[in-house]
Amino acid sequence: MSLPPAPAPKAPNSPAPPRPRLPEWLRIKLPTTDRFARTRNLLDELKLHTVCESAQCPNHWECWSKGTATFMIAGDRCTRACGFCAVSTAKPFALEADEPERVAEATRRLRLRHVVITAVARDDLADGGADHFRKTIEAVRALNPGIVIEVLTPDFLDRDEAIDCVLAAHPEIFNHNLETVRRLTPEVRSRATYERSLSVLGKVKAKSGGRWHTKSGLMLGLGETEAELRESMADLRGVGCDILTLGQYLQPTRQHLPVVEFVTPAKFAEHREYALALGFVHVASGPMVRSSYHADEIKLPMMAG
Repeated sequence: MSLPPAPAPKAPNSPAPPRPRLPEWLRIKLPTTDRFARTRNLLDELKLHTVCESAQCPNHWECWSKGTATFMIAGDRCTRACGFCAVSTAKPFALEADEPERVAEATRRLRLRHVVITAVARDDLADGGADHFRKTIEAVRALNPGIVIEVLTPDFLDRDEAIDCVLAAHPEIFNHNLETVRRLTPEVRSRATYERSLSVLGKVKAKSGGRWHTKSGLMLGLGETEAELRESMADLRGVGCDILTLGQYLQPTRQHLPVVEFVTPAKFAEHREYALALGFVHVASGPMVRSSYHADEIKLPMMAG
């Protein structure tokens, strides 16, 4: 991937440039089934947040129509302001003590075999929300024996006690997204650092004794080069990351970072083959891929221990 010329700086108070037209492979058909409405009604009834809505995921129509969703705990207000993310940045509300049980009830009613639980960054909390993750994992498993639980966590500022707290509940998959390449991290991610994210993933693998899978994801189209992308994939393998997702970055609003490039499906296929050759046990790579997209379709070998 080659870098295009840097855009000319905008004049003060000038309107943001229009977003580029989506290529054909990024245009989706909205579903017409009533299951979408049933999923929405259930989430509304249980007063649950989803990353599907808060992050404006382009796949939420498809996922909700299949009766699945990615639950976002600890509120819908994030303490960070990443340049790519549509989740609101504001002072968070207090944690809701009964939220873990409500998430568990939703997974039961949806009859999920694989659930993804994520959260906003809660830098206002001493543990970054780690204990809330633990309680939610335990509540979900208690009500849904045999379910595969995947967590998608913030970096917890790389605090061992927070990582240990989440791992104490034994999630089968621990996901933390690297999001972008090293060079672009300061512009793309608020407060997060490239090395800290690698450290979190490495610690999880070491602390679990290799018993659980680690997962991470990268957005493409922010201006990264192919060499930088390959370096990031190698860095993830270097800390033992097992599962990788690669997807197209889409600009949520004109106030967010612009799309530099729309990566073709053929190029995503090339990246997948390269990642598999590096040793990832599962790679989802495509324009519409997101961290939890089709997560329940992952077929993974049993881990040792």
